[in-house]
This record gives sequence, structure tokens and C-alpha cells, in this order.
Amino acid sequence: MARELMGEREFVEVFIDTPLAEAEKRDVKGLYKKARAGELKNFTGIDSPYEPPENAEIVIDTTKVSPDQAAEQIFARLEGGFDPGI
Repeated sequence: MARELMGEREFVEVFIDTPLAEAEKRDVKGLYKKARAGELKNFTGIDSPYEPPENAEIVIDTTKVSPDQAAEQIFARLEGGFDPGI
């Protein structure tokens, strides 16, 4: 819906791709544990569905890059005059 509201060159979808198991390992607040125990309802990926974007312009695989590298990749794409065809 956001894409439809914006012009083609005004909206860039970034998918921060992190497998559920990895997100749970990184969960310092224990939210996934609480969700699995039924203490948190409608938690995305546990009892609420997660649908990855179908056509994200930028995909960052967090199992392969650090947060700093991910930010650099995103900024590089945006600063380079983003071309939706890339």
C-alpha cells in the first residue's frame, strides 16, 4: 500500500532478512521466549504470520553482513541514485 501511495523513485523497500532461529538467538529482551510460552499474543513469526516482501529493492541477509555493513549497503544504493531496475 505504501508503494502505491508514493512515486516509483520515492519508495524503496528494504528487506532485512533474518531467519526466525537467528532472530531468537539474538533476542536480548526474551520476547521470542515469552511469545513461545504464550505470554505475548500476535507475535510476528510465532503465532502471527510473517510474509516477506515479494519485490524488495534491497535485501540484506543479516547472517552474512554486520549491521554496519548492512547500513553501508543501503546508503550506497540510495546515494548512487537508486534505480528500481537494479
